[in-house]
Amino acid sequence: MTTDLQPPDSFISRQSERVIWDASTAFPVVVLTGPRQSGKTTLAQHLFSDKPYYSLENPDTLRHYQLDPRRFLTQHPQGMVLDEVQRAPDIFSYLQGLVDSQKQMGQYIVTGSQQFGLLAKVTQSLAGRAGLVDLLPLSYSEISHVPAWVRAPLNELLLRGGYPSLYDRRRNRRLLPQQWFSSYFATYVERDVRQVLQVRDSAVFLRFLRLCAHRAGQLLNVQNLAAECGISTSSANQWLGVLEASYIIRLLPPWFENFGKRLVKMPKLYFYDTGLLCWLLGVEGAQTLNFHAMRGAIFENWVILETIKHRCNQGLRPDIYFWRDNHGVEIDLVFEQGGQLHPVEIKSGSTFQNEWLKNIRHLQKYGGARIGQASLVYGGAEMFNVQGVQVMGWARLNNPS
Repeated sequence: MTTDLQPPDSFISRQSERVIWDASTAFPVVVLTGPRQSGKTTLAQHLFSDKPYYSLENPDTLRHYQLDPRRFLTQHPQGMVLDEVQRAPDIFSYLQGLVDSQKQMGQYIVTGSQQFGLLAKVTQSLAGRAGLVDLLPLSYSEISHVPAWVRAPLNELLLRGGYPSLYDRRRNRRLLPQQWFSSYFATYVERDVRQVLQVRDSAVFLRFLRLCAHRAGQLLNVQNLAAECGISTSSANQWLGVLEASYIIRLLPPWFENFGKRLVKMPKLYFYDTGLLCWLLGVEGAQTLNFHAMRGAIFENWVILETIKHRCNQGLRPDIYFWRDNHGVEIDLVFEQGGQLHPVEIKSGSTFQNEWLKNIRHLQKYGGARIGQASLVYGGAEMFNVQGVQVMGWARLNNPS
């Protein structure tokens, strides 16, 4: 049986390569998961080019596997790269027995989609045997190392998002984001997510997603969202759960530690990719973003996801939160490190204003010594310090040099 031939796209180096390599030396199975088209297949083939590649989305390959799973999985002593493993739900049970008997690190590299219960299957069958790595769309640091995009304007980055196909060296800037996301939505989002949810009316599903887009960066009131879409609250919760498992949306939880204030308990809603967010909002071009009513929310979304990508690419849990009291005083992003809570404010304006620090000072007053280094990310270019707050332009985020 021959391997599936799928030439990789023009390759863009990924920051998570070291994390994946480390996982392959510590676990018999490495599981790459993330959104569709985030580059999982290309990266797996690039890093493990010595292993045969099989895609279980190929009907012939899937049929060969189903005829004799054990024989299929043991046909290559060095192991293999297995793509789209959610197409074979029983595969992890077979892998468990094989890796226990062979005890070979990095033997199987598998990719798959979370919305089909991939993580639950790995936890059940391969606990302690599999290293899990989330591969999200390209971070700004990765995009900025592609020659054609070294000094890309902020608005264009927000409009394009981070899917690798939109930065392919062979396509350069000729591929319009609106065209690509229209195809992406029809091919992957509608097909995969509606398949799981069994949503019959595609217009209702698209309306739901667009209503979510208009709530980006806001507290999520599921009851209101469901009522506006014309569906039940239980359906809205189910749809949100699958969209989050599919890496379409990200629900950011609030920080619950009380500094003498009542805190909100609702999460905030973000999208894993600002390009998809812009497409759902109907943004037609980079220039229109300058005056778009949602530009601040889109920029905030971008910073939140850049932070999550940075942590995932370092092999860290993306444990970030926001803080908001019952009077509406809010810090856009907080994370805990070294026993302290570090606040980060996000402002899309390109000219720094002292009033932007007001909420940080408010939290410092109530949190006292519990509050660590504070930062502010804004839409300008400079990096400086204002009374102990580190202010950085958007291009310096996660890359302060």
